[in-house]
Amino acid sequence: MDITDIATPEFVEVDAGKRLGKIRAIFERENPRGIVVTEDGEYAGIIGEKQLVRSRMEDDTKASVVMKSAPGVDRHEDVRETARMLVEGDVKVAPVYEGEKLYGVITSDAILEAVLDSLDAISVGDILTEDIVTVGEKANVGQAINRLREHGISRLPVVDEDDGTLAGIVTTHDLVEFVVRDDTRQGRGDRRGDIDRMLDLPVYDLMSAPVVTATPDEAVDTVVKRMFENDISGLVVTPADNEGAIAGIVTKTDILRALTFTEEDSMDVQITNVRLLETLSRAEVVESITSVVDKYQQMQVLHAHVRFHQHKEKLRGTPLIQCQIRLRTSQGQVAGSGEGYGAEHAFHVALDKLERNVLEIKGINADEKQRGQLLRKLGEL
Repeated sequence: MDITDIATPEFVEVDAGKRLGKIRAIFERENPRGIVVTEDGEYAGIIGEKQLVRSRMEDDTKASVVMKSAPGVDRHEDVRETARMLVEGDVKVAPVYEGEKLYGVITSDAILEAVLDSLDAISVGDILTEDIVTVGEKANVGQAINRLREHGISRLPVVDEDDGTLAGIVTTHDLVEFVVRDDTRQGRGDRRGDIDRMLDLPVYDLMSAPVVTATPDEAVDTVVKRMFENDISGLVVTPADNEGAIAGIVTKTDILRALTFTEEDSMDVQITNVRLLETLSRAEVVESITSVVDKYQQMQVLHAHVRFHQHKEKLRGTPLIQCQIRLRTSQGQVAGSGEGYGAEHAFHVALDKLERNVLEIKGINADEKQRGQLLRKLGEL
């Protein structure tokens, strides 16, 4: 299946010189999935909600400063390959070309709608993210924004600070809406005042509650429909027998990533924020992970996800990068993470940690096998 019929020529376009204040107003008025930035009539980049909420720039800042590069997609590209490009580019919208001409855009929502009927074979438990970052309901808005930036995520479950149960959720969309809304408007609390006062307000003031949730055993097509019905991009996953507990998060990006899983002999690797790879190639990343996994022959990798995140800190101009490597294997999930100056350094630190964890699993399984053999021999005596 290709994207010929799901790419759309309808999109919001702004010039690279457009003021950020005007763009924030467009998000408030039209709520687009993303904005295409052009310069001299040519595609230059996109601006999404993540870029807006992570930007502390003044309203007079030009769009070209905030925009993010997104991969161009051919109008007849395969859906799976397009999903991979969106995931790796960490974007929800990408420009679509017909030949050399900009035809329109493709969105993650359009892809999910097109493949909805094929998602009933996957369960939420297969793809959810278990490493959850939360925020207390008494934390302020500024702390929530910093946590979203620090971890490169788009939603934070809000927990009751007394018992740790799920109390609400705050997303980048909530924060964008909060920042751009008219200062004279009011919500649960008085939202008037300057930016400093706004950032000091408690998260409770703008979190959404009750939270729309999913359970691990639900089929993915069911939860995608729930996301569309509630106009949200992710769900908190709670155990069926304990709705106050948090088992994970499942997002549209997780589902797009699942679309790219293959049954081929070659390892299926996804790289998020691939633009940070400067001295490393995709082939080198795959080869390095393969060499680690080969040290445990009985481990078959179903899918590998490598995620890079850039911190503000730099050393002689080289940014501090965090790398996370997560494998779905026949032996369960195994991961490794690390930080370093530059993507290559960070990747190899994470790779070393991954190797230790793979060998640990190998050792545990070997010990269990030996123990089982010993018990059988004792039973024969």
